[in-house]
Parts: sequence; structure tokens; C-alpha cells
Amino acid sequence: MSIVDGFPPIAGKSAEVLILGSMPSVASLSKGEYYGHPRNGFWLIMRQLFGAGPELDYLKRSRILIEHHLAVWDVLQTCYRPGSADANIDVDSIKINDFNRFFEHHRDIKRVLFNGGAAESLYRKRVLPILNSRFNYLEYQRVPSTSPAYAAMSLERKTMAWKAALGIVVNGRQ
Repeated sequence: MSIVDGFPPIAGKSAEVLILGSMPSVASLSKGEYYGHPRNGFWLIMRQLFGAGPELDYLKRSRILIEHHLAVWDVLQTCYRPGSADANIDVDSIKINDFNRFFEHHRDIKRVLFNGGAAESLYRKRVLPILNSRFNYLEYQRVPSTSPAYAAMSLERKTMAWKAALGIVVNGRQ
């Protein structure tokens, strides 16, 4: 069986933007870190934007994101998935994270960025229908997946897209 349990969020009380993935990869689960696959571009992009590169200790990288008012989490809390591909997730096994509780505790979050299409699709199908109407103010945007499986876009172009999506954070708080 390939039951996969996700990680707790990286999030401080002052988080303004939530970055959502679908579920950690096998490599991430093995390392106990978000975006732990050595070819995943997430931490390379975070290095360019905030100085939180993969050469730093994971806790240091996490603190840098928190200092920049970013939170990182996944849509799914648990699922059955052989391997790492989102396409292999057994939809009948999905248990989503408690976003009502999360947003209740992180009231400064205004925007949600989806790290790829699977996270967006899962969120829109599984979370939005049960999300408390108090959170209707949230803005949503998909950014290019940092996964090595998404090779249609260069890391440079992905970084530019992420920078544009995180513009209010990169250029200072509103």
C-alpha cells in the first residue's frame, strides 16, 4: 500500500500568501521536507526571490519564507498514491486538509497560489465547496509547477512567473 501522509504547514501568524501543492513526492517524504526532490525548482525559485535556496538548512529556508509572509501547504492531508505522480492519486482515498481552520488561524492570508494544475483542481473540487463563506475574499492564482515533471517551461521563465505572482510580497507589504 502507498498511503501518503502530508506535512504540517510552514506558516507564521502574519502569512499573507499561501502556496499550495497537491501532496509531497516520494523524495520529499523521504527527506521530510516540502519540495525535497533535488530537481524540483521550488527552492531555486525561492533563492532568487528571497534568498531561501536549497543550500540552506530546511528550517532556515522555512523561517525565511515565514519572514516574507509566505505559507506553504498541500491540499491533501492523506491519500493513496503509488509513486509521486499526481495522476496516480486514488481519488476515493483523498482526505483534504482543514482549510476552514487554517484560514481562521491565518486571517492575514489574502491570496492563494497553486503550484501547478493538480493543486488547483483538487482545491477547487474538494475545498471550495466546503470552504466557509467568510473566506470569499481570497484571491486565487495558478503559477507554473516547480515539479521536474513539468519541463515545458524553463526555470528562468518559471521564476519570472512566480515573481510576478508574488509581486506584493517581493516589493514589500501592501
